[in-house]
Amino acid sequence: MKSLNTRILIGALFGLLVGLALNHSASDVPYKGPIVSLLSIVGGVFIDLLKMVVIPLIFTCVTSGAGNLGGKREAGRIGRYTLLFYLVTMILAATVGLSLINLFQPGKGVDTQFLQSSLSSAKIVQSLSVDDFFKNFLHGLFVNPFKSLAEASILPTVVFALILGFAMSQLGDQARVLKTLIDEILRVMLLLIDWIMQLAPVGVFALLAQLLATQDGTLLKHLGLFMVVIIGATLIQGLVILPGLLWLFTRKHPWAFFKGIQEAMVTAFSTCSSAATLAIALKVSKEKLDVSPEIAHFVLPLGATVNSDGTALYEAGAALFVANLVGMDLSLSQQMIVCLMSVIAAIGAPGLPSAGMVTMIMVLQSVGLPIEAVAILLPMDRLIDTVRTAVNVEGDLVGAVVIDHYVEPAAESIHREA
Repeated sequence: MKSLNTRILIGALFGLLVGLALNHSASDVPYKGPIVSLLSIVGGVFIDLLKMVVIPLIFTCVTSGAGNLGGKREAGRIGRYTLLFYLVTMILAATVGLSLINLFQPGKGVDTQFLQSSLSSAKIVQSLSVDDFFKNFLHGLFVNPFKSLAEASILPTVVFALILGFAMSQLGDQARVLKTLIDEILRVMLLLIDWIMQLAPVGVFALLAQLLATQDGTLLKHLGLFMVVIIGATLIQGLVILPGLLWLFTRKHPWAFFKGIQEAMVTAFSTCSSAATLAIALKVSKEKLDVSPEIAHFVLPLGATVNSDGTALYEAGAALFVANLVGMDLSLSQQMIVCLMSVIAAIGAPGLPSAGMVTMIMVLQSVGLPIEAVAILLPMDRLIDTVRTAVNVEGDLVGAVVIDHYVEPAAESIHREA
C-alpha cells in the first residue's frame, strides 16, 4: 500500500486535473454545478472532522508537554537556558517568514471565491492599534476554560493548558493520575487524527478541485511563488540566522559546524523527522562538535520535542499567504498573534507528520482565516518539509553547542534524568 504522503499527492494531482477541467468547461454544462456541490460537501466533511479534533488535541498536547517538564530539578538551570534559546530562535524564524511574505506578497490580488465565502462565515479578529494591542490581547487570554473550550477559542485554551500543565509539574507524583489521564487522552486523539488523515487524499482532492474550478492560472503562479519564498526564508534561517547566533555566542566558525553536522542534516532532509534524526544528532554532537555527553543527552531530545524553527517559520508565512489569498490585510497586532501562535504550534506539534496540519488550523483560526486553505497548503507540504526539518535539526544542534559553551554540566544527574 502506498504511503499517506504518496496518496495525498495523487489526490492533489487528480484534484488539480478535475478542478482545471471544470474551470475550462462551459458555464452552462449541466453536470458542472452538481459536481462542484458534491466536492463542496466532501471537502466540508473533511474540514469538519479536523475542526472536531483541533481543540481537544491542542489542549491535551500542550497540557501534557508542560506537565512533563517538571521532575528535572538538578537540570533546571540548563533547561531554562535551553528553552529560552529555542524560544528566541523560533520567534526569529517566524519573523523571517512573515517578513519575506510581506516583502514578496504571494497570493496578493488573487480572487479566491471559494476561500472568500469561507471567510465570510469565519470569526474575524478585530484589527487593533499597537497601543491597544497588549491590553486587548492580555484581556482575551484569561477566559473561563469551559467557555473557551466550548467556543473553540484557541488562545485562552492554550494559556489554560499551559497553566494546568505547569501546576501538574509542580505537584509531581501528587498529580500522577491526572497526568496519566491527560497522556491517555492525547494518545486517543493522535489515533483519531490518524484515522481522519486516512481520508486526507479524498478531502484534499475535493477541496483542491472545488478551489481550482473557480480560479484561473494566477493561483498556481502564486502557489509557486509562495513555495520559493518559504524555502528561501527557511534557508536564510538555516544559513544566516542560526550560524550567526552560533558565532555570536561561541565564536565558533560556522563552516566547521556545518562540516560536523552534515550526516545529521542529510538524514533530516531525507526522513523529514527530527525524532528519526535524533540518534545521528547525538552522535555528531559528541564526536564532531565536542559537546559534552551530559549536555547532548539533555538538550537534543528536548530540542527534538519543542524546537522547530522551520515549522514556526512555515506556519507564520502560510497564515499570511492565506490572508493575502482572501484579501485580508493583517495588522501588525494580528501578525504578532500569528507569530506567537506559530511558535506555540511549533512547540506543541505532536510527533506525527499529519498532526502538523491540525496545528496549522490553530494558527489560521487565531486570526479568523478560513481553514479550508489547508487544501492548497498540504500538497506542497512534503517538499517544504524536507528543508524545514533540516533547519529544525540544525537549530537543535546549534542550541546544544551554545548551551555546552555557557553552562557547566550538572554532573551525571542530567544524563540520568534526560
